[in-house]
Amino acid sequence: MESINSEKIILASKSERRKDLLEQIGLNFEIFPANINEDMVSINNPEEYAKELSFLKAKNTALFNPGSWILGADTIVVIQDKILGKPQSVTDAIKMLNQLNNCEHSVYTGFCVINREKKIIIKKSVKTKVNFKSLTDGEIHWYVNTGESFGKAGAYAIQGIGAFLVKGIAGSYSNVVGLPVCEVVETLEKLNIIQI
Repeated sequence: MESINSEKIILASKSERRKDLLEQIGLNFEIFPANINEDMVSINNPEEYAKELSFLKAKNTALFNPGSWILGADTIVVIQDKILGKPQSVTDAIKMLNQLNNCEHSVYTGFCVINREKKIIIKKSVKTKVNFKSLTDGEIHWYVNTGESFGKAGAYAIQGIGAFLVKGIAGSYSNVVGLPVCEVVETLEKLNIIQI
């Protein structure tokens, strides 16, 4: 597939999901993962939290690539105003899935586009509502034992085995995977970085 961008884009993430989504639409990009301490962000508003983390990631990568367009992103899962990060243990993953069991939760992905030389910073956030089916203890333990929970916000991957957990969604599917492709493409088009 021919590249849709004429200018250099760098993804400030080592996420395989984000890489796959960008490759799917024919974007030509490089990967330069950000190195930040995510614990330094203490914002309680989920939308602002996701935007700030995506900004910090893009900003960190932009330090080393001042003339390039940098795309940073961060995805979080929120239930009853509580942000669920990535599980640190089997117990943690089971606890998270029990919280999401038979409930609706929100997935926010913040994304940020930065070009230091051009002094451009754009920060956005997209929200998707996700409904989980009623899960048995056996289903939760079986899923956690697949290992897929780890490295995923909220302890599940909608694009993987975790698809069976989800009864329905309202909003962007790719947002739940890790990047709201529609909104990212719209932003890059407005900046004339890509032409479709």
